[in-house]
Amino acid sequence: MSKRPPDELKNLYRIPPYYYIHVLDQNTNVTRFEIGPRTFIRQDNEKVIVGPEKMITVPPRHYCIIENPVVRGDNKKPVVDDAGQIKLRHADQEIRLAQDPFPLYPGEVLKQVVSALKIVVANAALRLRAILDFETEVGEKRVAGDEWLFEGPGTYIPRKEVVVDETIRATIIKPNQAIKLRARKETLDRQNNPRVTGEEWLVKKVGAYLPGAYEEVVDVVDAYVLTEKVALHMRAYRTFKDGKGIVRKNGEEWLIKMADTEAHIPDVYEEVLGVVNVTTLTNRQYCVILDPVGKDGKPQLGQKKLVKGEKSFFLQPGEKLEKGIQNVFVLGEDEGLILKANEAFKDPESSTDYRPGDRWMIRGPLEYIPPVQVEVVTKRKAIPLDANEGIYVRDVKSGKVRAICGSTYMLTQDEELWAKELPPAVEELLAEGKDPLADRSDRSRAPATAAKREKTKVVSFRVPHNAAVQIYDYKEKTARVVFGPELVMLRPDEQFTQLSLSGGKPKRPNVIKALCLLLGPDFCTDIITIETADHARLQLQLSYNWHFEVVDPTDTKDVAKLFSVPDFVGDACKAIASRVRGAVAGVQFDDFHKNSARIIRTSVFGLDDNQKVRKRFEFPANNLVITSIDIQSVEPVDQRTRDALQKSVQLAIEITTNSQEASARHEAERLEQEAKGRLERQKIMDEAEAERARKELLELQAHSAAVESTGQAKAEAQSRAEAAKIEGEAAVEQAKLKAEASKIEAQSELERLTRAREAETKYVREQNELEISKARDMAGIETDKFNNMVQAIGSETISAIATSGPEMQVKLLQSLGLRSTLITDGSKPVNLFTTAQGLLGAIGSGPANPEDDD
Repeated sequence: MSKRPPDELKNLYRIPPYYYIHVLDQNTNVTRFEIGPRTFIRQDNEKVIVGPEKMITVPPRHYCIIENPVVRGDNKKPVVDDAGQIKLRHADQEIRLAQDPFPLYPGEVLKQVVSALKIVVANAALRLRAILDFETEVGEKRVAGDEWLFEGPGTYIPRKEVVVDETIRATIIKPNQAIKLRARKETLDRQNNPRVTGEEWLVKKVGAYLPGAYEEVVDVVDAYVLTEKVALHMRAYRTFKDGKGIVRKNGEEWLIKMADTEAHIPDVYEEVLGVVNVTTLTNRQYCVILDPVGKDGKPQLGQKKLVKGEKSFFLQPGEKLEKGIQNVFVLGEDEGLILKANEAFKDPESSTDYRPGDRWMIRGPLEYIPPVQVEVVTKRKAIPLDANEGIYVRDVKSGKVRAICGSTYMLTQDEELWAKELPPAVEELLAEGKDPLADRSDRSRAPATAAKREKTKVVSFRVPHNAAVQIYDYKEKTARVVFGPELVMLRPDEQFTQLSLSGGKPKRPNVIKALCLLLGPDFCTDIITIETADHARLQLQLSYNWHFEVVDPTDTKDVAKLFSVPDFVGDACKAIASRVRGAVAGVQFDDFHKNSARIIRTSVFGLDDNQKVRKRFEFPANNLVITSIDIQSVEPVDQRTRDALQKSVQLAIEITTNSQEASARHEAERLEQEAKGRLERQKIMDEAEAERARKELLELQAHSAAVESTGQAKAEAQSRAEAAKIEGEAAVEQAKLKAEASKIEAQSELERLTRAREAETKYVREQNELEISKARDMAGIETDKFNNMVQAIGSETISAIATSGPEMQVKLLQSLGLRSTLITDGSKPVNLFTTAQGLLGAIGSGPANPEDDD
């Protein structure tokens, strides 16, 4: 075959089935299409502009969108114009559903490829919006801009006039829930209620709710579950009518309790301000409500309401408790309440009229709940006071302060505890709590953590033995002195006289602070510096014994002298030091060193008329008496004097030491000679004693040797005799044991054989008994078996069986006409009893073996 030229192949188009091409006639500019299966040969004036292309196949439940669709006539065929061109609906669309494969006519465009139809499930919908005016198949007119829902379950068939804005899912409303809806446009809700744009409402029906086309879900509202212990505080932010038909005005507040509903879903025009807990009062409690709500539901501003327990209630909006829940005042016998009237009222119990500001007191035992007109100022309790205890009480009306001691006392409504202030130094001394006598040498401060004094209690101070305390009354301008041992209790206007004494070595002023004055006897030590006539300066440490001389403690003038000198220690030490300095100034150092005690005592105590040193030095200003002076040390102040004095003292000490050494050495030599003599004498006595011991030793050794030889021979003979005796006894004992062993073996063998015979006899006897028992049981079983067989067959049946054989034989013979027959071989005796039976048996049974017949 000859090959076709390439140009012919280019003009030849093989169109498969369900394919098409678009052919442009360049002469007429008209485009047509060709559908396969066929072979198309292109002419020179034609041009294939599309194809071959596969036809569009729309399967079931699918669709596609064609833009610029062809115009079809009444016969559903495309309309062609005068030029032969297919007419199109330009700028229009056509939605094509499942059908046979179809081609695209020239000018048609596949705007949306084949897609599955939208399936709307249950509880869902499509929000549709019209973009063109149209009329549905049922005659319903839709205007561009209208919105509606296509609710499932179902399959949505699209239209060119409608677009899908969104897919809406139903909102599930659970029990105790609601959804808040808002109208996007004036519409009718599911219950055909008219709704205006922006209006909100609730849907509380349990289940799935599908919002309408012009509805939107704002929120899902959960219900508040109410119990007996909680309530809801509500407020309206717009005037509306609630679920019970009550008109609530804008800003109005109210409570919703369990008695109203068990679960409350707030309406769209109300808000929950909070959860109010129940206020529960026991039978021992009460409360006062401020601005209570009246019976008309309106708050009574400025008023109060008393609520007594036992009771449970909710505080209404605007109400609040004055002081919270308060306990009932339970007063004992030693308790009381101070009350104050805030308003004029009449006490129903005592029928007493009280004016505002009046104060009074009630005493226990009782229970008291104050009315709203009464204020409880304070609670009083009786203060138990011992004989040595007290309190300061001030009358608030008169201002008078008094001390109450030694009895239980309760403050009245016009009294209060008064705090007594003391100087800081006195406070510190009282807080230290030191014993003035035992701790008089302790100068340490009180710790910072020391317990502070209760200022309302009476200030007390224990005056020790042989001591005195001065107390000054600033109101009466008098002073009194108390001698110990005594307990001092200050009155409201009294204060302690504080003592500030000198102390230390040498004495320094204001070192010792004290409240009581020790009367002595006691001592004090001071260091003073003196100078002799030859200008030798010495430092003396002196100790003075002193005491106060009180003749009559009841004599106020004489007693007052004790505290007339503020610092008796410093005054006495200065006076004594002055006298000593004056006396030593006219004496040489050597004389003072030899006679220091006499010079000092003479200078302090002075001489009497007999030129003897007095025994005491008195201070008449305060009755202080110095009884003795002890010179504890004398030290030169100047270094050279101290060195010279030290050398002389060292020389004296050296001389004394040498003398003592010589005496000790002489005594040591004497003792050494005596010891040597005693040693020699003891040595001679020890040698004589050793010789005597050696003699005794030799005698003992000789006697021991004789005894040893004799004893050895005797011991050998005795040992041989004992050995022979032991061997004989052992042989006898061995023979006895062998005889005993043979006897035991014979007895054991005899016992074994006896037991074996007994066991064998017992075994045979038991076996025989078992055989007998078995035979007896078998006989009983056979007997029972036979009895049971007889009873089962019956006596008549057995009798019939027994007689059936002879009777049959007789009948058989009769039927043969024979009276009797006997056949025998003659070699055996004939048994007449069994002859007939054998004959009849052979006839009745026939040949037993077929071979015998042969």
